[in-house]
Amino acid sequence: LEIGAGFGRLTNEYDNFDQVILLDYSFSQLQYAREHYGDSDRFIYVAADVYHLPFLAGTFDAATMIRVIHHMADVPSALAQIRRILTPRATFILEHANKQNIKSMLRYAMGKQVWSPYTHEPVEFVELNFDFHPEYIREQLKVAKFDLQKRIPVSFFRVGIIKDRTPTQVLVTLDGLLQNTGILYTPSIFTKSIATGDTPLNLSAENIFVCPESGGALVREGDIMRCKENGLRYAIRDGIYDFKAPLD
Repeated sequence: LEIGAGFGRLTNEYDNFDQVILLDYSFSQLQYAREHYGDSDRFIYVAADVYHLPFLAGTFDAATMIRVIHHMADVPSALAQIRRILTPRATFILEHANKQNIKSMLRYAMGKQVWSPYTHEPVEFVELNFDFHPEYIREQLKVAKFDLQKRIPVSFFRVGIIKDRTPTQVLVTLDGLLQNTGILYTPSIFTKSIATGDTPLNLSAENIFVCPESGGALVREGDIMRCKENGLRYAIRDGIYDFKAPLD
C-alpha cells in the first residue's frame, strides 16, 4: 500500500510486490498514476480518506507514506488506521517534516520564531501544514503499535543559497554521507517501523475492501460498490475505486 502523491518516486519501488494499492485523496493524482502504470491486476487505484481506510484488517504486508502526514491534524487516528490494515511484522515507511531542524532552531534563538522547535507537540505553521518533533512521531508510532527501528535524516542542504551555488551531485553525495550520522536536525526524516501486536490476517487478494463508514462487507454491482449493512454506494470511476464520499 502506498499512501499519498508522488507515486513511483523510485524506478524499482514496486519490484518486490505482486500487488500494489495506490491510495490518495486526490482523484487527479490517481488518474496520473493510472496513466503511468496502466490497468492490470497488479495495480489498484483507490481514492479515500486516511481516517476511514476502506480495507479489511490485516490486508497489507507493507505500507509507505511519504510527504503526506504533514497535512494531517490527527496523526494518532491516521497511524491507527494504517496499523489496523497491516499484517503482524509488516513494514511501514513514513516520512515526516521535522520541527527540530537547524533553520527553525536558529530562527527561534534569534527571536524570529515564536514556537519552540524543542517541544514535542506538533506545530501548524500554516493551515493544515504541520511540523513534528522526532520524539512525537516515535511516541505516536509506539501508541499505534509500531516498533520504530530506523530513522534517516534527509535534505541537510535545503537552503536556497547553498543549492544555487553547489553542484547537485556534490550535494547528493554530502547528504548521503550525513544521513548515516543519525543527526535529526534536518527538515525531513524517514522512519522504518515494524507492526507489532496481533492482527487478523486477510489472505484473499480478491476481497480487500470494506465499507469505510461501517467496516462492513461490500458487494460489487457493476461500477458500484454497495455496503451490505447500510446501503451506502461508492463509485468506480475511470478505473479508480472512489471511497471519498458515498453517492447520493
